[in-house]
This record gives sequence, C-alpha cells and structure tokens, in this order.
Amino acid sequence: MAELFSNPDLSEGPDPWRRPLTPEQADKLPHIHRLLLGRYGQPSPREPVDPLTQLIYSLLSARTKTPVSHQVMRDLERRFQDGQGRHAGPGNWEPVRDASIAELERAISIVTFPDQKAPQLKETLQGITARYGSLTLDFLAKYRTDKIRAWLEQFPGVGPKTSGAVVNFSTLRRRALCVDSHHLRVAQRLCLVPRADAATTEERLMRLVPETWDAAMLDEHHSLIKLHAQTLCTFTDPRCEGCPLLKLCPTGQRDLAELQLTAPPAE
Repeated sequence: MAELFSNPDLSEGPDPWRRPLTPEQADKLPHIHRLLLGRYGQPSPREPVDPLTQLIYSLLSARTKTPVSHQVMRDLERRFQDGQGRHAGPGNWEPVRDASIAELERAISIVTFPDQKAPQLKETLQGITARYGSLTLDFLAKYRTDKIRAWLEQFPGVGPKTSGAVVNFSTLRRRALCVDSHHLRVAQRLCLVPRADAATTEERLMRLVPETWDAAMLDEHHSLIKLHAQTLCTFTDPRCEGCPLLKLCPTGQRDLAELQLTAPPAE
C-alpha cells in the first residue's frame, strides 16, 4: 500500500490553525442553519453507502443533476456482470473496473462529460486495486481524515469536493464539508469567507463550524445550503426578495438596492 498509510492513526488532534471565535462568528453558521431549517424543514437523512460506492457516485455526479446521477448508478449495476453472473454494485465493482473505456462511456452517456469521466473512473478503480491489492476502500476507516483525503486526491478527477463527499457522506462519516459549486456560490454571496477556490473555502468554513457539529450535522448543513442554492440562490437568477438569508447577505442586499435604483418610477 502507499507509504502515506504506513502508520494508522485515528486521532485527529486539535487544529493548530483554529483561532478562538467571537460569539458572533461562533453563531454564524448555526444561525444560517436555523434560518434554512425554518424555510425548508429537516432534510431527509442520508443513508450512507460504502466509501467506494460513494467515490464512484461522486465522480460521475459532477455537474450532473441528482436524478440523472442516481440513474447512471443503476445503469452501471444492471449493465455489468462478473464471470459468475453477479451484477456490479456495492461490494462488487470489479466488472466496472474491467470494462473497456468505450463500454463505460456508453453506460454513463447520460451524465455530463462522459468522455472524460469514463477513463477517469477506470483509471481510479485500477489505481485503487494496484495500490491496495483489491478493489475496496473499507480499509480507509483505519486512518485519519486528512490522510484519507490526500490519498484519494491522487486519483484522476478526485479533488477536494469529491474527497470531502467520500469522507463525510459514506460510512466513514468524518467531519468535512463537501464544497460543491452550489455551496461555494452561497458562501461567497453571503461573504462568509473571502473568495477562493473550493479547497480554501472549505478550510475557512471549517474554522467557523461549531466543534459540537458531528459528521451527520455537517452533512445536513451541506444539504440545506445546496437546496437553497438550487431553489432561491440560483446561478443565473437568484430570487433575493423573500430569501430567508437576505438580512445576512451583502450580495443580495446590494443587488436589490441596484434593482430599486434602476426600476422605472411608479406612475
């Protein structure tokens, strides 16, 4: 196995870069969370899957709508079988690993960029097998979150967003934020942290996360932020008027003020 995993160590230890928060800073994310809960209600709890299944899903779901992502996972399970006639799926992703890139590209044709994702998926599954000796990620449970993420991010197509999803959404259930394009947009419009890429944004947001929030709470927070981004805080046409976060959002306040200035006078 890779040298990165030579010393198993589950103790995360204190964050040496974490500075004490002011009371206002400490309540920033909880306040947003309460407002979104009031607007959208409690998200349905996630049923975590094994980390390899989550990795495959996260690789294929990038820039793809959730129903399409779920469908393509079903397509993979139905389309590929091993030599014993067992369908691909959790615990048996070898048939997908062993398929040709052309076969994979046809199987995932409904997602965005299938021509890029098919070779990335095959290379990643082959790479896991080569480094660990078999196609599984269950062994990751023995290691620290930062080591897991660094190890995952060596594979093609796996960046901070995907590694965050694997460690937080899967049965690993670690403290992490999956900062996808939706989460990044909302965080930037709220001016929660300075504008930066997803990795830096996650690092800065995690400094605002209450220490009492466990992995499931971080998952719920991400689900609420994503739902808000898809419902009101959309990319092209944000509906700031009536937004539950408007009083906290400098971007929304500015945009509404500009609309009022440019609006024709009432007759």
